[in-house]
Amino acid sequence: MQRAEQVSRRLKLRQLNALIAVAKCGSMAKAAESLAISQPVVSKAIAELEQVLGVRLFDRGPHGVEPTVHGRALLMRSHAIFDDLRTSVSELEFLSDPTAGELRIGCEENLATGLLPALIEQVTRRYPRIVFEVALGDPPTLQQRDLLGRKVELAIMRTATENLGEGLEGTVLYHDRLWIVAGMHSRWAKRRKVSLADLVDERWCLPPAEHPVGSLVADTFRRAGLMPPTASVTVGSAQCTSSLVAKGQHLGVLGSMFLHFCPPSLRLKVLPAGAIALSPISVVTLKDRTLSPVAQLFNEFAREVVRPLAKPR
Repeated sequence: MQRAEQVSRRLKLRQLNALIAVAKCGSMAKAAESLAISQPVVSKAIAELEQVLGVRLFDRGPHGVEPTVHGRALLMRSHAIFDDLRTSVSELEFLSDPTAGELRIGCEENLATGLLPALIEQVTRRYPRIVFEVALGDPPTLQQRDLLGRKVELAIMRTATENLGEGLEGTVLYHDRLWIVAGMHSRWAKRRKVSLADLVDERWCLPPAEHPVGSLVADTFRRAGLMPPTASVTVGSAQCTSSLVAKGQHLGVLGSMFLHFCPPSLRLKVLPAGAIALSPISVVTLKDRTLSPVAQLFNEFAREVVRPLAKPR
């Protein structure tokens, strides 16, 4: 404990900042350029760190530098220190002026075309000086790269909370459902009764078979004793699917959340062929981490925005 106290008194934030820059850039020269300081200053900061800690932090090689096992351990904690410091500064700004602040959000790409813009619009309408930084990715990337890497404070994604990795926790925002949709000019749009068997041989726009949604669609048809439909167009983007289906020649599958927020110009019709349960949309955060006031405020707005969608229609 005494050594830890001695080391903590000798450590400086500029040294940790240099450590992060060198690890990210892979060389002292590039790190110096990114920090707008000279290379000798960066080299001195790393040397001071190694002297204080008594371990080598980087291995030097012909292609640059790489963190040692000691360097990687310190990097993990350094990211956490700067993340907590950034959150603290944001919290102080918010306490000084509740209309201001910063929030870093991760979001699954398909949710970023409808839900996230609606949430940001609602928050900024009341608090126009709050600024947002958004990172997009699939659930594994958002969890590993952005949340555990402390690049974002919270992330919105489709996942069951019990399936989250170690160090993460989540709350369900909305239990979404998947619907078969057609364009308003499709011959199926006027049908009052439609079965899955009717639609097997139609032209479909579907996600890849290994995609969670593509797998759900295939399983739904199999449970009905039918062969899954063959995709004429394979794409994992809900935005691309909706645009193509609206033209009238293809059928597709889209979630309730996407359909609620899609622009009115996309003329789509939900076919009466039943719904498919999707993984819930959840807000995921680091476990045992106190959210900043801005993040808590965002969470409150998120629940207000999705509450009307939870009512039976």
